[in-house]
Amino acid sequence: MQNTSEDDVLVYRLGTGCDLADIEEGNVYQGKVQGFANFGMFVQLNDRIKGLVHKSNIKADHKERDSILVRVRQIRPNGNIDLEEIQIQVYQVQNIERKSTTVRIADLSTKVGKTVAIEGEVAQIKQTSGPTIFTVVDETGTQNAAAFVEAGVRAYPEVELENIVKVIGEVMMRNNQLQIEVDAITVMTGDDSVAVKARIEKALDARSEPEDIPLLVKSEVMEKLRPEMKKVAKIIRKAVFTSQPIILRHHADADGICSAVAIEQAVVSLIRESGGDFDADYYLFKRAPSKAPFYEIEDITRDLDFSLKDHIRFGQKMPLVILTDNGSTEEDEPSYKIASVYDIPFIVIDHHHPDATIDKYLLAHVNPYHVGGDFGITAGMLGTEVARLINPKVESLIRHLPAVAGVGDRSEAPERALFLSLVRDQFAEEACKDIALALDYEQFWLRFNDGREIIKDILNLTGKPERHKKLVALLVDGANTMIEDQMSACMPHVVPRVLANDALLFLIDVEIHAHKFTFPPPGKTSGEVHDRLCRQNAGKPVVTIGFGPDFAVLRSRGVLMNIPRMVRELRVEIPGGGISGGGHLVVGSIKFVEGMRDVVLEALIKKIADAQVQQQN
Repeated sequence: MQNTSEDDVLVYRLGTGCDLADIEEGNVYQGKVQGFANFGMFVQLNDRIKGLVHKSNIKADHKERDSILVRVRQIRPNGNIDLEEIQIQVYQVQNIERKSTTVRIADLSTKVGKTVAIEGEVAQIKQTSGPTIFTVVDETGTQNAAAFVEAGVRAYPEVELENIVKVIGEVMMRNNQLQIEVDAITVMTGDDSVAVKARIEKALDARSEPEDIPLLVKSEVMEKLRPEMKKVAKIIRKAVFTSQPIILRHHADADGICSAVAIEQAVVSLIRESGGDFDADYYLFKRAPSKAPFYEIEDITRDLDFSLKDHIRFGQKMPLVILTDNGSTEEDEPSYKIASVYDIPFIVIDHHHPDATIDKYLLAHVNPYHVGGDFGITAGMLGTEVARLINPKVESLIRHLPAVAGVGDRSEAPERALFLSLVRDQFAEEACKDIALALDYEQFWLRFNDGREIIKDILNLTGKPERHKKLVALLVDGANTMIEDQMSACMPHVVPRVLANDALLFLIDVEIHAHKFTFPPPGKTSGEVHDRLCRQNAGKPVVTIGFGPDFAVLRSRGVLMNIPRMVRELRVEIPGGGISGGGHLVVGSIKFVEGMRDVVLEALIKKIADAQVQQQN
């Protein structure tokens, strides 16, 4: 139908956002017959503009919804449009979009009440019971655009996630938030799309670059980790700026919680600064504890289930997953393999001994072992430094978290004392220990829930110090009462041995000599037993094994073991043992099949007896 010769008539097609100002007398437009009257025929030029073809200017018979070409004869002062039907066979069509100024999202606050155009990438498409909400990201920010066809019906179904689009509409305030009331959305293609995407990528890359700020304390190991910490912070900042959902998984102990909450505070505050919905921090960010110190199949299954549902129901991108105080060992690998099917990106902030095969699944990996450090640099210390890089504004709020993490994880690294010294005016060492215990106690009852607001109160992040003190005191009292009850049941059943290397080994069956399904759980019970035995045998090398039918938990002081390596060796040496596990060099756990328990435990004890004993002061 179209022909591009110089003699062709030019016919205009009005975009959905065009109004009277976009029409010129004498021009020919495409339209649709809307209805009839005694004096003529009504023709729609778009959804908001219509005119009248007087019956003397109708050239053919028509029915409603017929396409028709009309010339504008006159635009009357009252806005009425006089049209006449035109019949031509060869013409070329030119699309007309509403006259608007292309602006950056960051400048929309000065354009309320005006019609503007923005160009950006579609980060989310959310269908509500009313309009369709498109979340658009450009180089300066994030903005919601509401398009309405009819209640609950998807507007602009041709628009998909990650399309580069041009949105035209009026800037409005809705519930004290900026929103664009859409007149038109056009999917950009070709060179225009490439140019806009390149412009956004370049600007976002620069915007995502963290500030070059010094560490909170002087640490040779952490200084060597600064480049990787900045890389992690940049990835997280970019995810926030592009409205990519973030799932933060962490080990459910004081160290893991401190690391995760520090990052949570930085990310949530950055999301709020970046625009979008008032509750964006709740659906774009999720923090979830992991019971085990690794990313279990159960964890990835839950995360995939939620993410895929959100992707379908709310038009969200697949998430960036952050793992802290877990994620570095071969036990994490099965979950990574499942996630790779869905191209889910991972970053890890951890202090467990890393396995060489893991990094191929990760965008970035902060771990002290990579630069000659060890588990004494805790996840809480690392996570807090990363959080400061993500958003330096949260520093005053979270600077005590590394101290809590250090005492909670029994770090003996010099950084522990440095972080404690940093906050000693507000948080003495004993106060940090109480907070760490309160975290462990409360998280036990929270199970898989994040307890976001309760945890913030325990960590004194809500600006209500009196409530913080009362809550921590109550939780510590409850935890100590239950610990003492557990120890009174356990300690009489501890079985001692002296090993060939003169280390003192203590065994406790926590399955039959400890209360089940209550606080403290088997791992912490074994740790409390170990602490008491160390105090009773000051200056001597002590190893404690708390075991059950199919697991054992190890704690060591003064015996230089490598638990991850021991687990790998036992897996080869004991066929049919079903052995797995890991942890730190001197703190860890091992799993096995119940029928092979005695064989595995004796083989493990033999390896401990062969380990080097460290001279105690």
